[in-house]
Amino acid sequence: MMDDPLAALRPLHAPAPISWWPPALGWWLVLFAIIALLIVIYRYWRRMAPQRAALRELELLNQAPDDHPIATLNQLLKRYAMVCWPTKTVASLSGKAWLEFLDANGGNGEFTSGSGRILLTDPYQKQSADFNELTALAHRWIKSNRPGKNTYV
Repeated sequence: MMDDPLAALRPLHAPAPISWWPPALGWWLVLFAIIALLIVIYRYWRRMAPQRAALRELELLNQAPDDHPIATLNQLLKRYAMVCWPTKTVASLSGKAWLEFLDANGGNGEFTSGSGRILLTDPYQKQSADFNELTALAHRWIKSNRPGKNTYV
């Protein structure tokens, strides 16, 4: 009689446990996507830093105005505009040309014919009744213009 050939086989054994390293391709893709997302968020945060600083300074000016708040607000708008556009485009602007520039880039006519006209007529006045309207207009103008957006004008 013939012996059972299956009896000569070794008993069943469990496979080796799955190693945690190296991770599967999907985990590498998730890691690279997270790193890329963090880099994009950081670059956006850095690019928008001048806008956040200008809005913070505007809020401080609104809370505790100095001797000439309108002139200070005008300086703030000019500094922020020099961040958003090339310096040679903005630095030489003054008077009506400055107000027209502000209107052309988000002012919607409020600087030349609205409350922004104070920047031209009474820049060294103490505090006017229209100052709150002017700060609201400046806030909208700063929010509508992003740094680095208009570098090739």
